[in-house]
Amino acid sequence: MTRILIQEIEIEVIKKKIKHMHLSVLPPNGAVRISAPLSVSDETIRLFASSKISWIRTQQNKFTQQLRHSEREFVSGETIYIWGKSYDLQVEFSAKSNNFELDGEKAILTVRQESSVKQRENDVYEVLRKYLKDEISRLLPVWEQKTGLKSKQWIIKYMKTRWGTYSIKTGSISFNLQLIHKPVECLEYVIVHELGHIKHRNHGKGFIAYMDRHLPYWREVRKKLNASIV
Repeated sequence: MTRILIQEIEIEVIKKKIKHMHLSVLPPNGAVRISAPLSVSDETIRLFASSKISWIRTQQNKFTQQLRHSEREFVSGETIYIWGKSYDLQVEFSAKSNNFELDGEKAILTVRQESSVKQRENDVYEVLRKYLKDEISRLLPVWEQKTGLKSKQWIIKYMKTRWGTYSIKTGSISFNLQLIHKPVECLEYVIVHELGHIKHRNHGKGFIAYMDRHLPYWREVRKKLNASIV
């Protein structure tokens, strides 16, 4: 068994005694697997995977939405992860104003009793977006100095299948809002990864050497990053 990376999607490749290649996107988190005949070359597998990227992303989107909807109702007793640490959600009601804050092991959400799930989600993520923004503002300049690479601008947005992207056209890095749920080292990995694309357009040998030089343990962090959404 080996693993390949196509457009930031990690794919597990298993070669065995079969006649044709088979592609699977597996529940619950959209892990991708290709089963291939023993005689098929690695390059052929990569080309096959590249041709199916659009379909893969569509299937992963379905799992992402299912997972988000099944896990989040924003009621007391749920668990919410912030920087990889779990907090017990406690919902309190007030007619005055909405608020979300951390208190020890608890995450306290204060809302109107008639508030909808969407409204509660917006209240939580308004605060979490600020947490993520502050951490990016702290870490990005550090890694720009270490790598000698600098983006023109950066934004935070919700992305269904990517943790980050770099736009050659605008020189901008986009960070997935869901990074707030992962350990800070995962955010650092995304920062280093996307800065690397300023110089290296693909994930070839030059890019791998760059990652090895600046973040030698990046493969372990990537596995942690791509574990189940929390």
